[in-house]
Amino acid sequence: MLEPQEEGGFTVQCVEIPGAISQGETRKGALANIKEAIELVLEVQREELNKTSSALHREISKVEVADVA
Repeated sequence: MLEPQEEGGFTVQCVEIPGAISQGETRKGALANIKEAIELVLEVQREELNKTSSALHREISKVEVADVA
């Protein structure tokens, strides 16, 4: 979500990834900054998952869901 600010510049956040919020003086700058913010948030989440996974023996798996509509 990209939002212009009254005082100039833009704020931007990825609503699907909590904590991925940034800003920039231009639209292009704000979008470049949010990309970096998303990468950093995902890196931290991966590190946290690795720490807890080894202690708790968690795993991430892919499952298919049937279309029941």
